[in-house]
Amino acid sequence: MAALIWLVAGVLLASAEALTGDFFLLMLAGGALATAGVSALTDFPLWLDAVVFGVLSVALLAVVRPVLLRRFASAAPVATNAAALSGKHALVLELVGEHGGRVKLDGEIWTARPLDAADVYEPGTTVTVLEIDGATAVVWKGL
Repeated sequence: MAALIWLVAGVLLASAEALTGDFFLLMLAGGALATAGVSALTDFPLWLDAVVFGVLSVALLAVVRPVLLRRFASAAPVATNAAALSGKHALVLELVGEHGGRVKLDGEIWTARPLDAADVYEPGTTVTVLEIDGATAVVWKGL
């Protein structure tokens, strides 16, 4: 009878893990399921089953959970589209000043303006893209 209780507890804990996703309840479910197996094979009293559950759950939490957390940790987001262009170098094609200009950035022609409105960049100058503002590259020669 005790094995059935541990089995039900293990299944309920594993089901609850689906709602949280932090592997804590899954480790407790593993302890409960292992205790169900031990209880089915032996005739230990309930308090000793509880000790087995505690030891197994703590061992799973200390050893297995950190490995699972590292394995399933999400990677840092990768910059894409316009966000990936910041920090890249561009070649000035047409005079870049306060009211615009053109640069070649990653093989494409972009409208550009300087970070400081007083700056002017001549054609042939290499500049660094600081940000993309709409469809305009904001550039600076200083980097």
